[in-house]
Amino acid sequence: MDDLARWLTLQLDADTGRASGWHALDCDIHAHLEGDAESVKATMSMFHEAPGAVCDCGIPARMLREIEVKRQLLALHRPVEDADEPRERCAECGAGRGNEPGHPCATLRLQAAVYDQRPGYREGWRP
Repeated sequence: MDDLARWLTLQLDADTGRASGWHALDCDIHAHLEGDAESVKATMSMFHEAPGAVCDCGIPARMLREIEVKRQLLALHRPVEDADEPRERCAECGAGRGNEPGHPCATLRLQAAVYDQRPGYREGWRP
């Protein structure tokens, strides 16, 4: 696995951890909680333990689906050695053949660009 793929995997892992915490900070349902302090506390606990079980906004579940798709793209666009080429190429799109730029391919560069403000992002990865 190359540096970009490894770094991108770490970003997806961090996003996975943030998905269930989204309700604690951003979900509008919290503005509508009613009842005594104990019922509000119990509801908040349920948000943390099972996002989407209480709130039907769907955002944490969608975030997790998007992360899974990004992981599948990362797996498809992995670098492979090609006996006929002096450098790695992309397993899915073939980037790196002939005079094309090598791996990481444009798909992974675009995927990583949304995280360009996070520590560890390299300018050389920019699409």
